[in-house]
Amino acid sequence: MKDLLSPGSLVTVAGGVLTVVGGVAYATGSANLSLPTIFYGIPILLGGLALKSSELPPARRVTPKAQLKAEREQAAPELGKLLGDVTRWRYGQKAHLESSLEALKLWDEDNPPTLTEIEELSSAAGYGLRLRFEGNAVPMDRWEDKLDRLGRFFAKGMKAELTAVDQTCFDLKLLPDA
Repeated sequence: MKDLLSPGSLVTVAGGVLTVVGGVAYATGSANLSLPTIFYGIPILLGGLALKSSELPPARRVTPKAQLKAEREQAAPELGKLLGDVTRWRYGQKAHLESSLEALKLWDEDNPPTLTEIEELSSAAGYGLRLRFEGNAVPMDRWEDKLDRLGRFFAKGMKAELTAVDQTCFDLKLLPDA
């Protein structure tokens, strides 16, 4: 269902509907309807297909949006921006957090790390995030070398923890530094 509600899908469907309506109107001799619908329908359809070809779906959100709203509002604003950034449709990027991972030198152009899910955490220390990555061509030891910088990079007063899930997946937890 999430794939059907992407902006690229909506634009593609709208362009397809306008094109079909224009084609039917042309075939039935209704010139007043056929010209505008074909004239606008085909470019909208092509634009929608272009969006679909470069679309990056949002990371899977484990925690429901309304569950930790109060904690999120009291936490560092950078964490809220990070959460909002990775849970929306992106266009023209290979992976979520592309520029951040490039700045941290945790990027591989051919096979970049992939953010698969994000979870909001609440503990006695405060609000944090868990990001699950598939490392792909960037090994976990490179992430471990940058561990002290990772927490500070995403928000002030945060520390980062890495936990291996399996050989290709790991969790990056951003937690308040006690």
